Amino acid sequence: MDYRALTPAGLLTAGFDTLDSPWRARWEPGDHTEFVQEHLPPEIDFATSGSTGAPQVWRRRAGKVWAEAGLLAELVAPEEPGAVLSFAPTVHLYGALTSVLMPAWLGVPVWHRTSFFGAMPALPTRRVVVVATPWIFKLLLEHLDWVRSMEHVTVLYGGAMLPGTAGELLDRTGRTLIVEVMGSTEAGGIATRRWSSGEPPAWTLFRDVDFHGVPPKEEAPLVVTSPRLAYRPGGEPPAFWEADDHVEVTGPREFLLTGRRSRLVKVNGRRINLDLAEHAAGAVLDCADLAVVAVTDPVIGEHVDLLVVLRPGTELADLDLPAAFERLGVRPRRVRAVPEIERSAMGKATTKVTT
Repeated sequence: MDYRALTPAGLLTAGFDTLDSPWRARWEPGDHTEFVQEHLPPEIDFATSGSTGAPQVWRRRAGKVWAEAGLLAELVAPEEPGAVLSFAPTVHLYGALTSVLMPAWLGVPVWHRTSFFGAMPALPTRRVVVVATPWIFKLLLEHLDWVRSMEHVTVLYGGAMLPGTAGELLDRTGRTLIVEVMGSTEAGGIATRRWSSGEPPAWTLFRDVDFHGVPPKEEAPLVVTSPRLAYRPGGEPPAFWEADDHVEVTGPREFLLTGRRSRLVKVNGRRINLDLAEHAAGAVLDCADLAVVAVTDPVIGEHVDLLVVLRPGTELADLDLPAAFERLGVRPRRVRAVPEIERSAMGKATTKVTT
């Protein structure tokens, strides 16, 4: 795979929405704050992914964007990476932060690729940060020789719920750390957690983020304050932000994530977390892709459909659907084979189902 060589200045002035082909850039060690501020516009617009509605534009001051990249650099700096390999699209806030600006804070070279196919790049280091989207864990499993050639791999992940392949990668390598980031276009990074074995720990707020009226030890919407909250063009940053997440606060700055409001449905009185349901079904169904989606049933109200992308030469009858239903805890309203499941660049299913 050919990577277009960009200078740091060319990288910053190209525009985050134009960096949609493989490229590489070299940042040298040092403080690049003044250089970055000279080359970025004073305000930067990012759009939401559209996975929960029509995309919306949110604006950020360049200084806040640069500061957040520094917070992300702090998360991975303890492992002393010598390079960044990023798969996160730069058109979105998270990709711009991790692919372009975080390497500048770290003072290391960066490779950015957009394709699932092709060999992994030969890097001049044995300690690397891989900025991942959901499908990257499968890619790393297919390139275990590359992973095992490294002294240490930090996988920085900020997309949808972690796929089951993330745990498999940890089990099969022994030299990989997963650093998760929870956030949104509107709020930026909110919380993080890091783990290399066992069950993931609780989430911890970023050091510049605080809870805003969230009661402890009971499920409630996550509401936070932060100096990095985005604003609509022509407006001002809000005093606080209510996320689309339900949490249980377990400490002064820690919480457990109980589910996204838009990903929770009740079927016959049973609450279903669609993210957990997808991973549970995916563990027993041998298919190319699947999604558990909320639908409205005219008789019982909320329900779910199971969408399956079959592997070539297979049919629905070949799948162990009873095992999947048992894991789901509910029988879907219907199971349907589809040619593909539409997903955002960060891996969130955007396929809509009509009743």
